[in-house]
Amino acid sequence: MSSTPAPPPGEPPLHAVHVLGSASGGGAAVRSLAAGLVARGLRVTVCAPRPAGEECDFTGAGASFAPLWPPADALAVAGIRAASSGADVVHAHGLRPGALAALALRGRPTPLVVTWQPRGRPAGARERFTALLERRVARAAAVVLGATSDLVDRARLRGARDARLAPVAVPVPRPAAEDDEARRHKTRAELGAVARPLLLGAGPLEPDEGHGTLLDAARDWRALDPEPLLVVAGEGRERARLRRRVELEELSVRLLGRRDDVPELLAAADAVITPGRWESGFPLAQQALSAGVPLVATAVGGIPELVGPAAELVPYGDAGALSRAVARLLTEPGRSERLVARGLAQAATWPSEDDAVAHVLSVYDELARR
Repeated sequence: MSSTPAPPPGEPPLHAVHVLGSASGGGAAVRSLAAGLVARGLRVTVCAPRPAGEECDFTGAGASFAPLWPPADALAVAGIRAASSGADVVHAHGLRPGALAALALRGRPTPLVVTWQPRGRPAGARERFTALLERRVARAAAVVLGATSDLVDRARLRGARDARLAPVAVPVPRPAAEDDEARRHKTRAELGAVARPLLLGAGPLEPDEGHGTLLDAARDWRALDPEPLLVVAGEGRERARLRRRVELEELSVRLLGRRDDVPELLAAADAVITPGRWESGFPLAQQALSAGVPLVATAVGGIPELVGPAAELVPYGDAGALSRAVARLLTEPGRSERLVARGLAQAATWPSEDDAVAHVLSVYDELARR
């Protein structure tokens, strides 16, 4: 493990304040980063909504926790400003947290680092508002970190003074310690997939996440024998509409709602599908390849750069291509095994959690010397 020298006797440790919007907005990665920074002698404070703090247990990682009060932006800005008093650097994760942090730091010399995360891109009036917010955040940040070249290019387009490609290591969830095969069979039995393939999708049930296309593909899978079961973990505005389609069309699909057992679901699945229009499936794609589960993903944003040749890539919104890609995995001898081998090899090229911490620490050190 890399390390950084402890501060000289009597000199306080560098204080980094992290700002997070929600647990789903990178909570696991922020917890990993916080734990790594604390282990290297930094003082870390995480500002986030209380539910995110409870879910991610930032204090268990050695960080202090300062709860925020969304959607009351004024209170959130005041909370960030109070928590960052005397801080050496503030690091916001996501666009909205970056905007709130920029407001909180107005009039202060504290440098702001913003990590731009893979996410959806709204249309219409919301697209114009998002572009305006991106410009303000990009120009307010001392450094913008992007997980993909696409995000770095967009930050530069919006006026970022310093935009860099940053290693991202999403912690891969592991099932609880017990017999893996027994747990896998137990999970599959509970879901109703004992004697048929199990397909997994996870993420917000929101427009542009591709769940309508996923249900279109599920119609085609009726021709497979045995017919696979598709389970989707997540909540959102599209849930009622999707549930009506599942019922009316009698699709072999289960909407599981919000789940906290993604490790078990991943371990039980025969394939993972990320059908979205944007890069919001980025973390699940990383987890699938690292866990040795075949992946079918839309070729959007930074996804092709992330997975290389290790996934079945299909165009967004093309139900036929999606259904055929899954059918090939389930019916062609050896195809799934070859994809698993490629996925594990691709995951081995990604930065480790320690690499990600070391990279962020080097940015902090650079800013502290300016």
